Amino acid sequence: MRILFYATATKPAPWVDGLKAALPEAEVAPWEPNSPPADYAVVWSPPQDLLDTQPNLRAIFNIGAGVDALMKLKLSPRTQLVRLDDAGMSVQMAEYVCHAASRHFRELDAYEQDIAEGKWSYRKPRERADYPVGVMGLGVLGTRVAQALRTFEFPVNGWSRSAKDVPGVRCFSGEKGLDEFLAASRILVCLLPLTPDTQDILNARTLGKLQPGGYLINVARGGHLVEEDLLTLLGSGHLAGATIDVLRQEPPSAEHPFWKHPKITLTPHTSARTLRDDSIAQIAGKIRAMGRGGKVAGVVDRQRGY
Repeated sequence: MRILFYATATKPAPWVDGLKAALPEAEVAPWEPNSPPADYAVVWSPPQDLLDTQPNLRAIFNIGAGVDALMKLKLSPRTQLVRLDDAGMSVQMAEYVCHAASRHFRELDAYEQDIAEGKWSYRKPRERADYPVGVMGLGVLGTRVAQALRTFEFPVNGWSRSAKDVPGVRCFSGEKGLDEFLAASRILVCLLPLTPDTQDILNARTLGKLQPGGYLINVARGGHLVEEDLLTLLGSGHLAGATIDVLRQEPPSAEHPFWKHPKITLTPHTSARTLRDDSIAQIAGKIRAMGRGGKVAGVVDRQRGY
């Protein structure tokens, strides 16, 4: 068995060594254009050349949560595309979103500004019932986030393409349920996969459906958000602010307005980082299962894009 590794902006040695330790029966090496035929590839944002030179791969394992970069490439119909189920990312995502939602709800940005200006001030406590949180996308990450928000006693809504049932969460689904979901939410969390159907889904129309004084937390993909529409809604006051972890261009240009916007908290795509050891253990388990002819979780439906 031969496994190739390729990940943009990632040192291959720790991954190669880890895969060798987890699968001692396998030959593991970084991918190069002249690499001999392999059975599996472990990748993040690979070039088309990797797929062209390895047309007989049994499976490609994506080491991030989103597979949108791979869906843009030409994949052999014989090759399964497998994403990580969790690998330590869901707890990070829940932690990040709960922090962002709580920071907005408790007005900690305003308190921080007051302290910087030498003011010792108080604000009237807000009611959680007035700040329902809507989670777009109820996959592994979205469900974990929704459940975590419930522990802070926020009312939580969830929206997904197909009907879901998450205890303690008011669930909506499909196109017919989207507007009702948005109107029921004041804080909106985007955890959708990026597909042709969800491209630009965070726009003037959808964000405008949120309750007045709404707040956006985008931890999915930059392609979901029409940035100019967000700026317009912030300027009008319909949205009170946003926490943005993902952008269309990363890093953004020095002139990008999000850098210094007073109502935007910007972080460098760090809401949920891939944990190497957890990911390697999961990938090794799936490779062994596939070798026995078993089915594995996380196989991407290419028609749906996730």
